[in-house]
Amino acid sequence: MTLIKSISGIRGTIGGKTGEGLNPLDIVKFTSAYATLIRKTTSLTSNKIIVGRDARLSGEMVNRVVTGALLGLGWDVVDLGLASTPTTELAVTMEGACGGIILTASHNPRQWNALKLLNEKGEFLNAAEGEEVLRIAEAEEFEYAPVEKLGTYREDHSYNQKHIDSVLALKLVDVEVIRKANFRVAIDCVNSVGGIVLPQLLEQLGVTQIEKLYCEPTGDFQHNPEPLEKNLSDIMDLMKQGKADVAFVVDPDVDRLAMICENGEMYGEEYTLVTVADYILKHTPGNTVSNLSSTRALRDVTRKYGYEYNASAVGEVNVVAKMRETGAVIGGEGNGGVIYPASHYGRDALVGIAFFLSHLAHEGKKVSELRATYPPYFIAKNRVDLTPDIDIDAILAKVKEIYKEEEINDIDGVKIDFPDKWAHLRKSNTEPIIRVYSEASTLEDAEEIGRKVMEVIEELAK
Repeated sequence: MTLIKSISGIRGTIGGKTGEGLNPLDIVKFTSAYATLIRKTTSLTSNKIIVGRDARLSGEMVNRVVTGALLGLGWDVVDLGLASTPTTELAVTMEGACGGIILTASHNPRQWNALKLLNEKGEFLNAAEGEEVLRIAEAEEFEYAPVEKLGTYREDHSYNQKHIDSVLALKLVDVEVIRKANFRVAIDCVNSVGGIVLPQLLEQLGVTQIEKLYCEPTGDFQHNPEPLEKNLSDIMDLMKQGKADVAFVVDPDVDRLAMICENGEMYGEEYTLVTVADYILKHTPGNTVSNLSSTRALRDVTRKYGYEYNASAVGEVNVVAKMRETGAVIGGEGNGGVIYPASHYGRDALVGIAFFLSHLAHEGKKVSELRATYPPYFIAKNRVDLTPDIDIDAILAKVKEIYKEEEINDIDGVKIDFPDKWAHLRKSNTEPIIRVYSEASTLEDAEEIGRKVMEVIEELAK
């Protein structure tokens, strides 16, 4: 059993003893701490908190525990039922709610669940707020409401359509050109909420030919739910049969988007954001942001249009902060996360799909041909396992000193920028490991620079 309490929420495997797995007692404690923080910090008087969940097997149990705790604290709950992460984020602001909780463990396997915590803007709590939730939970500084002040409960299943309506209303989503292109689209929604909302979105975008794979929202994931090539052999095989022009793959809470070309080859999740940014920057002047571990291709595309690219620390809340600071018109993360501020400050696969199809239709290219228009980079992802007693911060400082002649960014670990490649080292928040990401114009070069840096770390750790 595993239970991980961090500033970004609580997640764990279902079952076990208190403090050892994600069970009702820990869920109540963490929900109560979050709701107590929101009571202190919200500027709104609506007294509402939104709850949405993905389709995983434990979702109904977790939902009942969370909503019950919120009612007991005197909050009025608006329960969206099965809803994606971006749908829930949008519902917070559309309802004028004080906050929201998304019940999803994102790309983790089916035995996991988690609580993602939102503020009144429908955005994730920042680090200081997350720390305060942990403190309140540990101290059990919450007080439940007397009977006459218990909260109210309401179900509202209208937000999937409201989310779609908001996407269709975006100025750069060109429904007419998508309809005329007569695309054949395949989707793999890994038996979660994407299977509900993506077919509806595509139909309303004018797509009439949809091949559906694993779209029944049973929560019994038919493959590892992280949208990586090693997990997507079924949809890749379907594409090799020539059944569609493009395939879209999402994770269980629909905030990450991967694509597969018409020939069955992966488009590359790093290039989801790059492609959408290319389309946005063609029509909108402005800057871009991604995190330090994302491909350099976004920087190249941004500079092609004469605008400024900036890197943030890893984590959606950090990307959003940097986007606000730099006035970015598009941003996100290299894991297939697209953030478009004109819609909302959250990763949103629906927005990504609508923009990608608009771009593809305007370009008149095959998906593989479109992919070939972008700078070719390859990322290698590795890790160095260390013993718990090793001072990881001291090792990172030493690495920074060793590579001081290169361009260094230390806002999140250490990123070493060479003229034609980079390596990014950052420590895990939950394990005694250093993650080593590296990128170059060939996979061999990316792996080589990653290997060299890992050898330095291993030598320093002796």
